Amino acid sequence: MFLSLKIKWTDVFTALIRGMLNISLCFVGLILTIFLLREGSYMAAMLYNNTSEKSSYDLIEALVTYFLFFEFVALIVVYFKSGCHFPLRYFIYIAITAIIRLLIVDHSSAQDTILYCASIFILSTILLFTKSKKIEP
Repeated sequence: MFLSLKIKWTDVFTALIRGMLNISLCFVGLILTIFLLREGSYMAAMLYNNTSEKSSYDLIEALVTYFLFFEFVALIVVYFKSGCHFPLRYFIYIAITAIIRLLIVDHSSAQDTILYCASIFILSTILLFTKSKKIEP
């Protein structure tokens, strides 16, 4: 009677690893949410004490950093909503936002700025192709 309930050890091991991954992603999501709130309070303090042009650049940098934290939290939420799958387009969104942050923070070299803009263009083109209905099976 109990012989019909064969359970492979690989299935048990896979379920255990997936459970550990889900728990660790929940923990990372909690930490990122705390950082998101901290960055929001930092931006609010900067808005209140905005006195110079340099603080405007700092505020924009903090805003883009806030969006990076937000996108990572959204990526974790989408992971759980899509049945434990990371969609490619969210990684592309995060990469584009990170490069934009780099452009805002470090724009001293014209050659680097052109390379950053080219990489944003390439990532945007890839994003356009991944959203295309012609590619989907």
